[in-house]
Amino acid sequence: MSDPGWLVNADPGQVLAALDGATGREEMLAVAVYRASAHVHWDASAGVRRQVLALDAARYGDHGLSTRITAAPVGGAAAARWGLEWATGSMVDHRLRHTLSGHTGGVCAVATGLVEGRPVAVTGSADETVRVWDLATGRPLGEILTGHTGPVEAVAIGMVEGRPVAVTGSADQSVRVWGLSTGQPISEPLTGHTGPVYAAATGVVEGRPVAVTGSADETVRVWDLVTGRPVGEPLIGHTDAVCAVTTGVVEGRPVAVTGGWDGTVRVWDLTTHQSVGEPLTGHTRPVRAVAIGMVEGRPVAVTGSADETVRVWDLVTGRPVGEPLIGHTGPVYAAATGVVEGRPVAVTGSADKSVRAWGLSTGQPISEPLTGHTGPVYAAATGVVEGRPVAVTGSWDRTVRVWDLATGQPVGEPFTGHTNEVWAVATTVVEGRPVAVTGSRDETVRVWDLATGRPVGEPLTGHTDWVGAVATTVVEGRSVAVTGSWDGTVRVWDLATGRPVGEPFTGHTDLVAAVATGVVEGCPVAVTGSWDGTVRVWDLATGRPVGEPFTGHTDLVRAVATTVVEGRPVAVTSSDDGTVRVWDLATGWPAGEPITGHTDRVLAVATGVVESRLVAVTGSNNKKVRVWDLATGRQIGPELVFPAAVHAVAVTSDGRLVVGFGWEVAVLAPS
Repeated sequence: MSDPGWLVNADPGQVLAALDGATGREEMLAVAVYRASAHVHWDASAGVRRQVLALDAARYGDHGLSTRITAAPVGGAAAARWGLEWATGSMVDHRLRHTLSGHTGGVCAVATGLVEGRPVAVTGSADETVRVWDLATGRPLGEILTGHTGPVEAVAIGMVEGRPVAVTGSADQSVRVWGLSTGQPISEPLTGHTGPVYAAATGVVEGRPVAVTGSADETVRVWDLVTGRPVGEPLIGHTDAVCAVTTGVVEGRPVAVTGGWDGTVRVWDLTTHQSVGEPLTGHTRPVRAVAIGMVEGRPVAVTGSADETVRVWDLVTGRPVGEPLIGHTGPVYAAATGVVEGRPVAVTGSADKSVRAWGLSTGQPISEPLTGHTGPVYAAATGVVEGRPVAVTGSWDRTVRVWDLATGQPVGEPFTGHTNEVWAVATTVVEGRPVAVTGSRDETVRVWDLATGRPVGEPLTGHTDWVGAVATTVVEGRSVAVTGSWDGTVRVWDLATGRPVGEPFTGHTDLVAAVATGVVEGCPVAVTGSWDGTVRVWDLATGRPVGEPFTGHTDLVRAVATTVVEGRPVAVTSSDDGTVRVWDLATGWPAGEPITGHTDRVLAVATGVVESRLVAVTGSNNKKVRVWDLATGRQIGPELVFPAAVHAVAVTSDGRLVVGFGWEVAVLAPS
């Protein structure tokens, strides 16, 4: 396992099967590196796998292993063109076992169970499909289950006449039941709800398998899974949408526990269809997740809420157990219970993009938060894989992740001050001090002293919407920043005084997503790209547009860079139409044909010199980076593959690549 050549060239199925046998620090690190992006390199060539594994070794901080992987020979492939200098590791976690990738929309629901003796996860997605995954291998099982005509918001697993089934609820207001061995529906859709179905659970009532579903129509319904018919009347009591359902047994009675948008938790006797006691109150916002477990022999409910807390309730007395569990910094959308090393635990997932595990006997976290998702975590379930307890989580980042529950160098401090997401960064020198200029969703532009880490002056205000693009240059001896905003305008700021220079530039008919600066015939210019599909050039001395807008992209323009090719100033632009275009800034005409090769939105572009060649570097939504020779328009070397969408690229003065992907940054140098 410590042999880089084996990791790169061996069959991925063979490697993954061997990983649990690892011993010692070196082998355990290799396991974590291999699992980090196995969903990316499983079906890739050995050459791509080599590049991705080298990247992940760098993300784990082992430059030596990264270098050895880069040097591993691959039959029929050239030596690696790029090596990893370093990478951040904020999205990797050694506890990750699998990333299940395939859904094309957010993952809304997860359940776990057994099919023919194999542990599986069943997931429902906003892409309207249901998928079944083998938890031992991380690979899909069978065909995608299709039929719903809206997002699949709820999934549960049960048994009907000895066969494992999945019960799914959808925004299309229907409930469907699928045979997990066959991948086929076992009945017609169960209809009756008059709103989206947000929650589902399975149970047994008087020997018959049932499903219990909750809906935006404020009702809870019980269905006989053998006949497909409703059992009794709907359960009514919630005064808003029912977001969460689970089932269990309390003092010998089958019960359902439901959480609602009304902020309450209710317990229902499934035999009598009557509520048990008063609603459980304490949450101050909608209850989005419910699970049942046992603590010291007593049945408890674990609930997660949009109020960012987790609460535990004694289902016999209806009283809270201890204080709320606090730690999440966003709404709690998912909860599950399990047992780790003999201790009852709850696992919760939140919009803060973390998964947390809590000891139910102590009310304390049992490990650091599990991080890695790049979007809110909306679903969680627990199970056992090869004797090890795992949590399975689903996120709006379109992935499902599996976590081992038992094992659960920045320069200075972060710059803080923006009150919302930071969308744009540029650097320059002001009065001899290196500074960074940042644009934010909070509608402000801020200037930071890079030596001290402190803000320079007050925030620059004037934009009336998100600031999504920043560039810097010098105009008549003054260091200036040029900013583009979702308000459709371009503004110029004197960085020494913090004041605007002239009036805003107007002309774009949609948000300004990209800004670059350059010089045309001795005049400093700004080049801007907009979601209106055009590129515009502005004279920074006069504030006036230069010529007509550049048109040719057939979708919104995402990124702009400038450079000089054979003595002529050019702009390089990328678009959601999947193309890269080069424009002669002196004539306003395209310089050659569009550059094609990307098969998805091109989110980032930069220019520079690599190994004496003038290049453009582009990054795409489908996790690829390509390097192009600007003299010929041809791609240089194979594409580089990353574990997440590439939103930022840069080329350093000495020819290295800086790539921003997901929440991380990597630096690559020519090998």
